[in-house]
Amino acid sequence: MTDTEREAAIKKQLADQKSEREAARTKMAEDMANAKPTPTQDENDQAAMGLHTGEHEPDGSPEQGPDGKPMPKGQEHRTRQAEAAKPAQGRGDYSTRSSNPAPDKA
Repeated sequence: MTDTEREAAIKKQLADQKSEREAARTKMAEDMANAKPTPTQDENDQAAMGLHTGEHEPDGSPEQGPDGKPMPKGQEHRTRQAEAAKPAQGRGDYSTRSSNPAPDKA
């Protein structure tokens, strides 16, 4: 690969990455255009007057997973179930220290 071909490939890769960033930025701007703060000002005013709001009204933003990233459509409210591992039968599955004392140096 010559220097000119390598340079062209790098420029193409950078242009592709830039267009992907722009597309992601545009999508995020569209998603957030209809969003409103949570809690809303009305909910804040009600809380200031002593009214407890258990559920906030939807703010219009995409649902977020545990890592803070938006979740794919249709997976907003999925749950997982984990089960504990079965305990090992007996204690023979690991080695233990020897109970023999070290020889006495006299």
